[in-house]
Amino acid sequence: MNEQSGLLALWTQGDMVTRAVALLLLGMSLASWVVILVKALGLRQMSAQARALERFWHARDFESGLQALGDDPSNPFRQLALQGQEADAHLQPGEANRQLIDSLDRSDWVTRCLRSAVDDATAHLQSGLAVLASVGSTAPFVGLFGTVWGIYHALLSIGASGQSTIDKVAGPIGEALIMTALGLAVAIPAVLGYNALVRGNKGVLAQLNRFAHDLHALFVTGARVGAPSAFKGATVLPLHKV
Repeated sequence: MNEQSGLLALWTQGDMVTRAVALLLLGMSLASWVVILVKALGLRQMSAQARALERFWHARDFESGLQALGDDPSNPFRQLALQGQEADAHLQPGEANRQLIDSLDRSDWVTRCLRSAVDDATAHLQSGLAVLASVGSTAPFVGLFGTVWGIYHALLSIGASGQSTIDKVAGPIGEALIMTALGLAVAIPAVLGYNALVRGNKGVLAQLNRFAHDLHALFVTGARVGAPSAFKGATVLPLHKV
């Protein structure tokens, strides 16, 4: 790259505003990539945790099933099972110091507790997505602002020198337009990463809702309704709105 053109010239010849815009775009890019990588690794981990669900259902008892889910406190499937267990234990007969909430129907109470756990998992899955949405929507305009500012100063410099030939105009204008390209380079990965993570989150939430439905049946009726294939097309208890 020629030292008189490209990104190096944009940095060395630009003023404080141009450099601030470039640094802002760099920070936005780093933030979006950090979110994409962290959330992608989290989704990969949750997918691996979801594969342990069948071992949970084939365990001898509930405690063995919890061990099959692992001991990771951040595992949403384990937290869902623990919430259901706590809700069931709360309604066992002989409980001292009963409260008004104890008069709830067993099905309603278990549903409420499981929904709370699913909502917590949803909030965790969606954390950070606002960063990608913000970067994807604002980065092109930040880059465009840098372009407009650069073109303005390039025209002032050309007017002051009195030289308006194409070789004198193309360089400064082209360097200013690099800011638009940088804005798009920051925004496009953020938008693609956001869409991919949203699709991944929907898949995990679908598995959580199916698991919550089975846990609801387990704690209310004493047995799992059946394998997931047994109720394809059936009406499933809506524990969470996706």
